[in-house]
Amino acid sequence: MSTDKTVIFAFRGNPMCFIHVLLNGIDLHEKGREGKIVIEGDAVTLIQEMCKPDHFLSTLYQKAKTLGLIVAVCKACSMKLGVADAVKAEGLPLLGDMTNHPSISAFLDKGYQIITF
Repeated sequence: MSTDKTVIFAFRGNPMCFIHVLLNGIDLHEKGREGKIVIEGDAVTLIQEMCKPDHFLSTLYQKAKTLGLIVAVCKACSMKLGVADAVKAEGLPLLGDMTNHPSISAFLDKGYQIITF
C-alpha cells in the first residue's frame, strides 16, 4: 500500500535515535509528502532539552516545530514524567484521545501509514 501520509510515533528518549525522527519528518515534508511526528514514551522528556539553543538537536527540533510536523505529545507520558508544563510552554499539543495516550487507530482512520521509533 502506497501513501503520501506518514506519521512517526517516537517512543525512545535517546537523542541519537530521535535525530532520525526529526530528519525523516523534515525529509518527508521537503519531498512533498505529509509527514507528522507524535512524541510518546520517554521521548517526551527530550522536548525540555531540545528547546535549548545549545542542544545539538535544537536546530532540527525548531525546524520540525516551525513546519508544524509535531502534531501530538503524549499527555499521559508528559504528566507521568513531569514534563507537561515544558511541553505546554513549547506550544506543542498534548494529546490523550486513548486513555490519555495518542491513538494510532485515529491516524490509521485518516489514512496515515504508521512508523514507530
